[in-house]
Amino acid sequence: MRAAFARLLKLRRQPVAVQILRSTAAATISFVVAERLSKEAAPLTAPLTALLVTQVTLYSTIRLSLTRVNAVVTGVLVAVGFSSLVGLAWWSLASIILLALIVGRLVRAGDFVVEVAISAMLVLGVTQVQVESTAWTRVLDTLIGAGVGLLFNFLFIPPVWVETAGESIEGLARRMRQLLLRVSDGLTDRTTVETAAARLHEARRIDQEITDVDAELRQAEESLRLNPRVREGLLHRVVLRTGLDTLEICAVVVRVLARSLTDLARERTDEPLFPAETGAALENAIARVADAIVSFAVLVTSSVSVSAERAETRLAEDLAQARQEREHAAQLLLSVVQEHPRQWQLYGALLAELDRILDELDLENRSQRLMEELDRSAREQRERYPRLTEARSRARRSARRARDGWEGRRAGRRERSGSSGRGGF
Repeated sequence: MRAAFARLLKLRRQPVAVQILRSTAAATISFVVAERLSKEAAPLTAPLTALLVTQVTLYSTIRLSLTRVNAVVTGVLVAVGFSSLVGLAWWSLASIILLALIVGRLVRAGDFVVEVAISAMLVLGVTQVQVESTAWTRVLDTLIGAGVGLLFNFLFIPPVWVETAGESIEGLARRMRQLLLRVSDGLTDRTTVETAAARLHEARRIDQEITDVDAELRQAEESLRLNPRVREGLLHRVVLRTGLDTLEICAVVVRVLARSLTDLARERTDEPLFPAETGAALENAIARVADAIVSFAVLVTSSVSVSAERAETRLAEDLAQARQEREHAAQLLLSVVQEHPRQWQLYGALLAELDRILDELDLENRSQRLMEELDRSAREQRERYPRLTEARSRARRSARRARDGWEGRRAGRRERSGSSGRGGF
């Protein structure tokens, strides 16, 4: 029983499972409503619309509802106007499809441009007497499906998928850590070119994982928009997005690091990549960098202030240890280069790549990047919605003047009260 309950809770956190349940419920309810309001014997347009518009985020549902209603109404209007002039024939069908697709682009029907042509064809296919009835019945069914989908999402607000995206970001960071540990494994031994190339190929596969995490993050960003559960949606979006951007840069650097070690393995087929002490120092440095990547991901995905402070402290410690190990490895590499200057450029590349990762994870750089991104987002918001921004500014100024006036009157009453008290005494 407890295991079944745990599986049920786990399903609630899966976007696919939530989407299936919500779409099924919305489509069923829309069909029941349409049966009572529509004149069609089987009003399947309503549940079809509900299936199409009910999404895992409130923002997507609103956007798709408006787009689909726009497409259907446009198609119906095109068909009504066209059917008053001609009947159904091959050339009239081709003409109305062409016209509907062009008009659909003009009215910005988006992904539902084809729906404009479909609605026009369905209406054109009935007899002249039934055109008006069929046209407005289709519009009514579409409005029912879209309305039920919207109402369903307003009554049962979709979850915020920030936690799911955060788990994906942490999972990506941990896979990068494991890859770094494998890349650094055996630096004091003889590493074959095949082994180094396999690790390089694994580093390249990280790109696909980043693409998957990016898709989940976009869904989380949409779940924050227009969601009454969220107060600081912009901050959440910026924190997660900049965090993933940093991990993406680190993944590129890890791939370059793996390539440098592969090139070094080609040059040293019959000897270890590094002397024992130098290789051990590099292994420690890379391991500390790998730990810092995970700590950075934990910091980015921590929502509670206490957890965030703990994660920030852990990241600062990991970065300090990584820099210390890097400096130790750099001194040993300098001694190796002075004695055996072969492949000195690869040694320098390894150190530069470690420095780049540490620079990306640095707390000060992270704070600066966050502030720049917040400023950019606020600036874009002002440029995209100037009237809304001006209205908010006027409201804030009015509230400030009202507050200042109230405080001034309150101070005046206190002063008069004090003067009266002193006079009476």
